[in-house]
Amino acid sequence: MIHHRKWGWGLGVATASAVTAFGVASWQANAAPATPTPTVAAERATVSDPQPVPEAATGSGNDALTSSEVQRARAIALTPQLAADAEDVTGKAGPEYLSAEVDPEAGGREAELYFYDYRSEKLFKQVVDLKAGKLVNSFSAAGMQPPASEQESRTALELLIADPAGDTLEESYRAATGKALNGIEGLVPTAHVYTAGPADKGAEKCGRNRCVQLIVATADGRFLSAGEFIIDLSGRTVARLK
Repeated sequence: MIHHRKWGWGLGVATASAVTAFGVASWQANAAPATPTPTVAAERATVSDPQPVPEAATGSGNDALTSSEVQRARAIALTPQLAADAEDVTGKAGPEYLSAEVDPEAGGREAELYFYDYRSEKLFKQVVDLKAGKLVNSFSAAGMQPPASEQESRTALELLIADPAGDTLEESYRAATGKALNGIEGLVPTAHVYTAGPADKGAEKCGRNRCVQLIVATADGRFLSAGEFIIDLSGRTVARLK
């Protein structure tokens, strides 16, 4: 997992082996045989099936954020201004939510939440003090591209299928399944953020814009041809790598 703290704004086995020694006692040749000991039928082994332990509402220390904490932190982090001014990958009001993690250096339950605003092309980091229930810090910067969200993956796939270049994906799907492709139904996309290289044509803005490269598989695990395409989520365009 990419740890955001390496960014400039502060987003910042031992193995053990055990050796068991055992001794073997030998009987003297002229020793009388031991009296047989009655055997007791071994108790039949049973397998327990305990009910899953419910997730705690809150964690402690540097434990990962619970789902309840993430939900509460998101509500606090999404300020009225950010909700009104920003835009998500689908064009709706409000920034694209990317991820949340606990701040291990805060010494308490502080959550760091990451949002991407497609209107300003900026990444937002919102720091929430869960104990106090308030936003304690906010940062924004352009040119930072953390991992894509599930919604971004689906949107990228929709853009690819809608583009003439998507014919390649349709052909790959038909060859793999013998069926015609019906939108994104039955496909599992995984998006990786893409930054343009010097020789890229049609994807020169990637890095400033939010761009991804897709890995696409069918629901039963067959991979399709899609890796040669770069989807610019900001510009809503598709480029094919040469």
